[in-house]
Amino acid sequence: MQQAHVQKKGKRLKNSHYISGFDGIRALAVVGVIIYHLLPYKLQGGYLGVPIFFVVSGYLITDLLLQEWEQNGRIDFWGFYARRLKRLYPALVFMLVGTGTYITLFQRSLLTNLRSIITTNLLYLYNWWEVGHGQSYFDRFNGESPFTHLWSLSIEGQYYLIWPLILIALVLIIRKRRTIAYLLFALAAVSAILMGVLYTGPNTLNRVYYGTDTRMFTIIFGALLAVVWPSTHLREKVTARSRWTLNIIGIVAFIAMVYMYFELAGQNTFTYRGGMFIMALASTALIAACAHPGSDINRWLTNPVFSWIGTRSYGIYLYQFPVMIFYEMRIKDIANHPLMHATIEIILIMIISELSYRYIEAPLRHYRYRNLGRSIYEFFQKDSVYGLKRLWVIPVVLLIGISTYGSAIAPTKDAKNVLQENILQNQTSASVQNKKALAKQKQAQKVADNKRRMKKLLNKKLTHKQYVIAKKYGLTKREFLTVHQQPLTAIGDSILADNSKDLQTVFHQAYVSAAVGRQIWQAGDVLKSLKKKGELAPNVLVNLGTNSPMMPAQIDSVVNAVGKHHKIFWVNCHVPTRNWETEVNHTIQGASKKYPNFYVIDWHGYSANRTSWFWGDNVHPNPQGNVHYTQLVAKQMSKHLKIK
Repeated sequence: MQQAHVQKKGKRLKNSHYISGFDGIRALAVVGVIIYHLLPYKLQGGYLGVPIFFVVSGYLITDLLLQEWEQNGRIDFWGFYARRLKRLYPALVFMLVGTGTYITLFQRSLLTNLRSIITTNLLYLYNWWEVGHGQSYFDRFNGESPFTHLWSLSIEGQYYLIWPLILIALVLIIRKRRTIAYLLFALAAVSAILMGVLYTGPNTLNRVYYGTDTRMFTIIFGALLAVVWPSTHLREKVTARSRWTLNIIGIVAFIAMVYMYFELAGQNTFTYRGGMFIMALASTALIAACAHPGSDINRWLTNPVFSWIGTRSYGIYLYQFPVMIFYEMRIKDIANHPLMHATIEIILIMIISELSYRYIEAPLRHYRYRNLGRSIYEFFQKDSVYGLKRLWVIPVVLLIGISTYGSAIAPTKDAKNVLQENILQNQTSASVQNKKALAKQKQAQKVADNKRRMKKLLNKKLTHKQYVIAKKYGLTKREFLTVHQQPLTAIGDSILADNSKDLQTVFHQAYVSAAVGRQIWQAGDVLKSLKKKGELAPNVLVNLGTNSPMMPAQIDSVVNAVGKHHKIFWVNCHVPTRNWETEVNHTIQGASKKYPNFYVIDWHGYSANRTSWFWGDNVHPNPQGNVHYTQLVAKQMSKHLKIK
């Protein structure tokens, strides 16, 4: 995201030849991140664009600082910090103010903690705020913040502040580059090990993903490379064998990175216990090949498109989340045309990034702030050279004022809405019913396994209470009695939490484990725990896929956790406001063809165009929708549990 700067005091530094190739690397990283967030066909490891940026920044900054030290015998720290602020702050401030203004005017549901978010971003401490207050970077559904992605900019800001001082201390005290390199590698290893040790599951994901200490190894690898592979010490003329050795290293590193983009899911344990470390090594190898003037990698990565994306990558990085989140909150049928909407979002991001680059980043980056007083004086003169351009101060003042007002009135806690209250009440009711269900499930299973007793049960007359329940949910006597005494384990996200009371009304022996924001990768531990305690029913209902895309391997993991001796009933998803709806449902359908004990309950098709069944988000069923949801589940399950 950052560009190289040439020191203008003392001896002029050599202009770095690798910048164009690094723009290509940035471009590839940006494309990966955009595909990960916007397109329905996901790169699992698209989030790995950030480690690539970290390694690039580590190399660029350290290489230029060492050049300055070698050529001038000193480092102009204040000049370095001034260049960093001029490069990063203007666009960041504009993004924070513009986003805060939009939220204040049009999206007040996102006002919560706005004051803290803006303040911590301006101080480059936002990543640590996210550790304690933010949501998972991989949770794309539950009130996603348009600021979440800025965690990485805070880590870079901390690096820019501290690293020049540490680097010069190392040069003055240790002096030998080889020893410095060994020390840096040891620090990188400690950071990577700390990530692996602290990651113990989804509950610690934010800590290891956002923490400076657990992410610093990627930047350190870039710095280490600059120490042992300084651009000014690399020979342009090398043998053909050396050239192709460099090229092969770059190609292999690139292939490894692409593989990890497709395979390294952000929620897998391996990602945090070696995966990101390998990605950092591969990124370092690619950057080493690109930085060497004797290789061809730089030339291969240099073209007008990559150059444009690379030079605008900082703006693309800043504006991607606000554009995506605000757009997706306004458009309710994204799932019907995911590619079209993704294209529109990409175009909007690129246009805003270009305007930001031309009118904010480039001008303010080269502006001489020592002339600020003179500029302000000239601005207020009657015949000012600024002319009508001065009118721009009006929208600027309005933006700042509205954003400040939004920050002032922003609550520190989300106010519970009707849906949240309903989910909370249902979860409380489910926890009470769960204890009763577990106590009776073994006896109920004995009855269900005895065909003679089940046939006798199905011929019984409904009690008045049972008749009322069956009528409410549109079930025949046989359908109701088939499922009423069947032991059932249900696991899911907020959709199931919202429906749990209705489900347990019909499925009297149902144990429900549902949590707001639950992702598919969290299901395995819950199922294994129930199975270990002998509390996993023969029939398992799953409602997952609302909150994020899922891969076939993740469904395989859930199926394996359940076991082949259990029937699995998977409710597909109705989430028209997200581009992964079609792909998730296709993946679920594919699993039904793979496993004989896997049955799909088509909630998506059953609820199509039934907006009256849902709350305002058009995702969570309202009381009327919960009746129809439960009816569908009961009817579909009774078919597969029919007693012959």
